[in-house]
Amino acid sequence: MNKTDVFELLEQHKNEKGITHWNKMSNTGGLTSFGLGLTTQRKLAKQIGRNRELAQILWQTDCYDAKVLGLLIDEPKLITKAQAEQQVQELHGGMLTHVFSSCDATLAKSPVAFDVAIEWLNSDDVVRQSCAYGLVYEFSKKKSKQYTDDFFENVLDTIESSYNKASKKVLLAMGGALLGIGKRSVNLNQRALKIARLIGPIDFNEEGQSCDPLNVEKHLIAPALQKKLGI
Repeated sequence: MNKTDVFELLEQHKNEKGITHWNKMSNTGGLTSFGLGLTTQRKLAKQIGRNRELAQILWQTDCYDAKVLGLLIDEPKLITKAQAEQQVQELHGGMLTHVFSSCDATLAKSPVAFDVAIEWLNSDDVVRQSCAYGLVYEFSKKKSKQYTDDFFENVLDTIESSYNKASKKVLLAMGGALLGIGKRSVNLNQRALKIARLIGPIDFNEEGQSCDPLNVEKHLIAPALQKKLGI
């Protein structure tokens, strides 16, 4: 499959309602969109399959959906720190930021993800910080010698000491990290819950949006999770 084939697929699946919504948003970074949701984008990515060359071509387009597909079909083992740094620089803080670091995209599956996350957690750049917390959320769902309780405790320390100075975008990413960390164990749940209560519901709406705030506390005290953790 090539670039032309991908754009034919996107045209076939375009969503007029989604396009209208996209055009009302202020943080699109000047990109166009076929109005697709992540579920459809993932379906198309699975249909296309892993293709590093095509991923890089799609990333260079000015279409949001094509760029997302590029992130989803890239080959994790071949992603380098240089690539991660180049792409994060090209996000410009727009809608791609969340997908780039989370949403089952390939960066979190790459061998450089952990080192990149550590560096970006300590960055002064808002986009890199947001992506770091997105990666932490992805790490929280996995088992690895790197993803220790001490690592997640350190992330919680960072969130607790800096959330009151964080931008809206970083705060939302912190909320996602809290959600993931708080599902790993009883101790991490209680610690994450304490911080979530300090932060409160996180309003992440941009102009033209009316989504409910992210209530991390509500998720961390959900009966199903509490039962799973044995609380």
